[in-house]
Amino acid sequence: MSRLISYYGDDFTGSTDVMEALASHGVSTVLFTRLPSAEEFAPFAAYQAFGVAGTSRSENPQWMAQNLPPVFRWLKALAARFCHYKVCSTFDSSPTTGSIGAATELGAGVFGQKCVPLIVGAPQLKRYTFAANLFAGYRGETYRIDRHPVMSRHPVTPMAEADLRLHLARQTAMKTVLADAAWPHEGIGLLDVFDAATQMMAGERLLALPAYAAPFVVGSSGVEYALVKALAARGDIAGNASFDAVARQAQTIVVSGSVSPTTARQIRFALEQGFEAVPVSAVALARGAPSVIAETVASALRVLGSGKSPLVHTALGAASDEGAKVDQQTDGRRNIGEGLGRVLKAVLAETGLRRAIIAGGDTSSHALGQLDIFALTTRRPLPATPGSPLCTASSAHPPLNGLEIAMKGGQVGGDDYFVALRDGTV
Repeated sequence: MSRLISYYGDDFTGSTDVMEALASHGVSTVLFTRLPSAEEFAPFAAYQAFGVAGTSRSENPQWMAQNLPPVFRWLKALAARFCHYKVCSTFDSSPTTGSIGAATELGAGVFGQKCVPLIVGAPQLKRYTFAANLFAGYRGETYRIDRHPVMSRHPVTPMAEADLRLHLARQTAMKTVLADAAWPHEGIGLLDVFDAATQMMAGERLLALPAYAAPFVVGSSGVEYALVKALAARGDIAGNASFDAVARQAQTIVVSGSVSPTTARQIRFALEQGFEAVPVSAVALARGAPSVIAETVASALRVLGSGKSPLVHTALGAASDEGAKVDQQTDGRRNIGEGLGRVLKAVLAETGLRRAIIAGGDTSSHALGQLDIFALTTRRPLPATPGSPLCTASSAHPPLNGLEIAMKGGQVGGDDYFVALRDGTV
């Protein structure tokens, strides 16, 4: 098959989510952490899918207007059948932060499209759209997104509206309509996906897009899940892939900037299973104090010296969230992610650890940007935790080349997520 899809992920965890969806269905996929040089791109030139991991989920429209068009032009030049602006499946965004509407306008401009398809539902991730309303699973229950226990209270972009047409109306002048019957000639066309049948239908609709609505599409990894289902049914791709087992690592390192209750449970479980906490002040990181980086690195190295695995974290659930103070600092949340990335880089360089985990969507985006890693491929999907695979890093820096690294959003994963990755029981 020729080049199937290129994509930009609005954060790093979402970008690996797409890579996993494609790779696990037999589509060769590489995810670049930035626009690659010709030398960096060359080993992957024969791949079928190409991603660029970004940070637009935590950026404002002015940043998007400056930074997204060059990426869209690079992706367009790859001449893949589809180009996807990938957003989180919880769709959390606002007119001022992570505006999906603003990004859609920019992409439509680069590709010269008046109609942009939108798919958000992904049953594999317990995300469903029905009558344009978004629903998401949480701990065995399904909630309308504006009543979701986590996403309705997101510290930066709380979801207060479940109807995605109304949600997007606050972000763009492009009108969003249900396209279950036909694609609109202008605006955003949303396809409902709430089960296997509607997902297959969405995939077939994408494969039959009219010229005025292609190749640029917007949505969650539901775009890829729909495509691979339809392509596999046609026999155009294998529809599955095998991956080598993951060995246990005696020690690994976790850095977390997540305030999610899901991550809090994962931290507490890990601390009972041989990890040791290395708490760090979110406010101190937000201020960019160099001393806090050095102190945190020293603490993590002491934990490793004792034979345990360090779990560096800025919060242990919403009760310890220092978000109000963090937001008083210019670029405070970015500084937290970058600070944790510098901690991780220093520990890896000093110790040669071969496995690492980053928790928090925005944290992952900014933290990975501090590492000398230019590309990721899927080491192994995690069937129990879709959307947060273990990846293999490509780097010109020997301590990082071949590093196994996983990134997860705050609300992703079972209580044993960190422990299972360390122990190779994924």
